[in-house]
Amino acid sequence: MTEAPTLRSLLEDDRLHPGHIVMEFATPGIGHILAAAGAEFCFLDMEHSGFDYGTLKSALRYLEAARVPSIVRVPSGSYHHVARALDLGAEGIVVPMVGSADEAAALVRHARYAPEGERGCAFGIAHDRYRGGVPAELMAAANARTVTIALVETAEGARNADAIAATPGLDVVWVGHFDLSASLGVPGDFACSTFRDAMAAICAAAKRHGKTLARLVATPAEADQAVRDGFRLIAYGGDALLLRRALAEGAEHIRALDPRRAAT
Repeated sequence: MTEAPTLRSLLEDDRLHPGHIVMEFATPGIGHILAAAGAEFCFLDMEHSGFDYGTLKSALRYLEAARVPSIVRVPSGSYHHVARALDLGAEGIVVPMVGSADEAAALVRHARYAPEGERGCAFGIAHDRYRGGVPAELMAAANARTVTIALVETAEGARNADAIAATPGLDVVWVGHFDLSASLGVPGDFACSTFRDAMAAICAAAKRHGKTLARLVATPAEADQAVRDGFRLIAYGGDALLLRRALAEGAEHIRALDPRRAAT
């Protein structure tokens, strides 16, 4: 069997990588469903879902079984949110609402063991597949494996994009496009110059400092624009959104086939 892909290996591969956001259906089959669909990573959302750490621990095992790399958006950048998700086996950590270089630096410190950070030591548990080993070697391997992701999604974050992207140890700048538009006072207006200028500034900062760009898209047209903007990790839709959209399309088609409905 070939070696399982990791989130780090995706960053080192400069091709485009499609993924998916899961915030509703953390079921035993989800990893294999995503793999069968061609998703190359899964973004598990703890900020806008009801997922607790018990749910997260199970979902991460489902993804491991299907060899799908994992990203976890924790509820906040606090140490215990970041470190606990990593101890459960998350490969990548997304901290929401990163607005400054200090917040980005705190993410890196919380996510990495000494001497690179301040993550507390616990070995032989979920994050290292319950295997033992030499502590120093385990710490170095975890530091190399862990991917840190700053979610830039506010006007403050856009203003400070260069300083955020320059943060040593930060790997990815993820743009939260909807929150960004709301923070800029143009909610959902992704074509206006205010939003496009902020997006351009964030993208330019990430490229200048060699950070991978990532974002969510909901349609093929949004994916086209994301690629033009330089994004490489692209999550296509969320689980509830895609189910609702597909079911609505099918249900509407079936209703349209009924002449009795057409007559009313």
